[in-house]
Amino acid sequence: MILPIHNLTAITPLDGRYAHKTKDLQHFFSEFALIKYRVHVEVEYLIYLDILFGWKTVDHDKLRQRVANFSVEDGEAIKEIERTTNHDVKAVEYWIKELLRAEQYDAKTIEHVHFGLTSQDINNTAMPLMVRDAEQKVMLPCLEATVDELQKIAQSTKDQAMLALTHGQPASPTTLGKELLVFVDRLSHCINQIKQLEHSGKFGGATGNFNAHTVAYPSIHWAEEANAFYGSLGLQRQQVTTQIEHYDGLAARLDAWKRCAVILVDLCRDIWSYISMNVFTQKVVKGEVGSSAMPHKVNPIDFENAEGNLLFAISHCTFFGQKLPISRLQRDLTDSTVTRNLGLPFGHILIALHSLQKGLGKLKVNVEAIHATLEENWAVLAEAIQTILRREGIENPYEMLKALTRTGQGINQQTIKDFIEELEVSDSIKEELRKLSPQNYLGDAASAFDRLED
Repeated sequence: MILPIHNLTAITPLDGRYAHKTKDLQHFFSEFALIKYRVHVEVEYLIYLDILFGWKTVDHDKLRQRVANFSVEDGEAIKEIERTTNHDVKAVEYWIKELLRAEQYDAKTIEHVHFGLTSQDINNTAMPLMVRDAEQKVMLPCLEATVDELQKIAQSTKDQAMLALTHGQPASPTTLGKELLVFVDRLSHCINQIKQLEHSGKFGGATGNFNAHTVAYPSIHWAEEANAFYGSLGLQRQQVTTQIEHYDGLAARLDAWKRCAVILVDLCRDIWSYISMNVFTQKVVKGEVGSSAMPHKVNPIDFENAEGNLLFAISHCTFFGQKLPISRLQRDLTDSTVTRNLGLPFGHILIALHSLQKGLGKLKVNVEAIHATLEENWAVLAEAIQTILRREGIENPYEMLKALTRTGQGINQQTIKDFIEELEVSDSIKEELRKLSPQNYLGDAASAFDRLED
């Protein structure tokens, strides 16, 4: 029995369970999107030839409007042609030619559809356009919105003293805001790197040499014209290729997204840990169930969901980066079936970003718990005290504080106070030491925000 098309019958959760989160990517990574972008490239190429040769036979505006209004029914008509041709790009060519015949175009114009090209000239031009538009219209705005939400939480907690943990052990205090700002800074750099990468593709005929173009029109410098055509699309043309693009640029782009996903995994795990440590609590959503057995639980599910999807995306980015730049001689077909899955890493990253935004929106800072943890760890002032004593030339201050703090006994405010009073230093130094507390031993944590603004 063939099941009806439905979210519940989708093979992957991208088009099933999470379809409401990934629906915007359908415009860029679906079969429909691929066909539409192929039509777009073929039409723009024909328009370019019309300008190059001075025909003035092509109605540019009308053809572009036809692409803009390209429908699912149009896509189905092309798929019907493909059932005969068994070739997806040739089906696009035939569909456009039928469209032009219906508009009474002359044979010479019609036969310049797909002129001198191989299918990969179309695919390797459509794909960077799809990725570029998906990034600019969906992925980067969603990533930037997530970073903005994180920035707001960081800004609101920039003065909130908090015990730091290195190796899972109490360490010099920090502020909650500064620790979140670390991720804002890392992700901002990652966003800039993604934006700086150029979108490139291949356009040069059957083996990249413009053989057919040159034999038909030997007086035209086709490489220069192809560069100009690519420029009109907002792309960079790869100058030396085989039949297909080398995918090095796409691999670099996916690697940049992978690095971003890795940073986001780090963020998810840190916030998960902060929740488990009671630094954050979570707003209770009415009607939600945390556990099927334990009624009291409010699980950090948004961060766990995000982490799982990010790890899945990382594995896909790694695979694409390792596979796509490899092709036998002038080409084999292994890239074709692989690139049809290009929406997978973007889809899982998008799901993760939605989950992260939802999770960040539930966080509440538990000031009382943070303060209590600091009060339980006066031993972290050992670093501060021994550093001031070093400054004053007191002999072996590190060893003195080591002996004080490693007795196995709890170190509290009184312990530190008693130690200070017994020191053979001036009253001014003792007063300086007395002013220290886990709440104010924060270095320049708060100024990190000013440094980023500069």
